Amino acid sequence: MTSAPVSLKPFALHKSQEHMETFFLEKHPHVELCDLLKFMGWCDSGGTAKAVIAEGQVKVNGKVETRKRCKIVADMNVEFASNKVVVKASE
Repeated sequence: MTSAPVSLKPFALHKSQEHMETFFLEKHPHVELCDLLKFMGWCDSGGTAKAVIAEGQVKVNGKVETRKRCKIVADMNVEFASNKVVVKASE
């Protein structure tokens, strides 16, 4: 008996040439801000991600966001340092 393949990757990431990356939520309703920074490779650890958020270094939709577990949903933009990502529901 064979089972259907299971995706081990809960999210998908695509880089564009315009310095704006796209992060797909796939079947998830949201991703927490600190987790997004880790998934994007912008922070090496959750502790680092939480620290830069608490220091006000991260913007969500153009406004400084200090809530570490802020729920990022489709069509939100996140910026950190010179990095930018737009979050989409699915491919």
